[in-house]
Amino acid sequence: MGNGALSGAVIAVAGAGGAAGRATLVRLAEAGATVVAADNDPERLAEAVDAARYAGGGANVIGEPVDLLDLGSTREWAAHIAEEFGSVDGLVHLVGGWRGSETFTKTVLDDWDFLELLLIRTVQHTSLAFHEALQRSDRGRYVLISAAGASKPTAGNAAYAAAKAAAEAWTLAMGDFFRKAGGDEGPTSAATILVVKALVHDAMRADRPNAKFSGFTDVKDLAEAIVDVWDKPAAEVNGNRLWLTDRP
Repeated sequence: MGNGALSGAVIAVAGAGGAAGRATLVRLAEAGATVVAADNDPERLAEAVDAARYAGGGANVIGEPVDLLDLGSTREWAAHIAEEFGSVDGLVHLVGGWRGSETFTKTVLDDWDFLELLLIRTVQHTSLAFHEALQRSDRGRYVLISAAGASKPTAGNAAYAAAKAAAEAWTLAMGDFFRKAGGDEGPTSAATILVVKALVHDAMRADRPNAKFSGFTDVKDLAEAIVDVWDKPAAEVNGNRLWLTDRP
């Protein structure tokens, strides 16, 4: 286990059941953190936690099914982590989802309702539930994974891009909270955004061996970038977008 900035840290990961979640659980544990993973699918979560423990040689990874669409449940999750481990040093938000349309005029507003819940409401709930604990930590970090499309929406991605942009704005507002709480000495905690074009993993490459996935970020590289957020001073990452792909 690592002995760097994450050694002994307690990190919560929301939406941990997917490929990005699995890679992130492994890398955070390798860096020395205790990782508390949540997903709304208990079976998928258990598989991700087991895989991370196996890959990490018994890494300290714990799974807790949580309904992040329920603010009360999310607050209980945050309080439980703080009570059990004494602190919360990070929340990594990996909850994802995508819906698009062939053209702008064919946009289905039901897609917005779906994406608003997954991409915005879960950010609101996790940030409100964890912000006080993260501020108390001397290395608190809230990390949102976003998409380049939020900065340059395309006609068929109106709902998705708008939802991502709203999630970014909410996270940046949290960053302003940390900035003001730090006063003249600057923030000790940070809210930051990692921006990708899209994510790719080994199973996707196996399914589409001829695809180039140009500009995509491998989930392992994303996990590395997440860990790097703790290696940088809070003032450097707070309220900033950190680009893992070319800016549009």
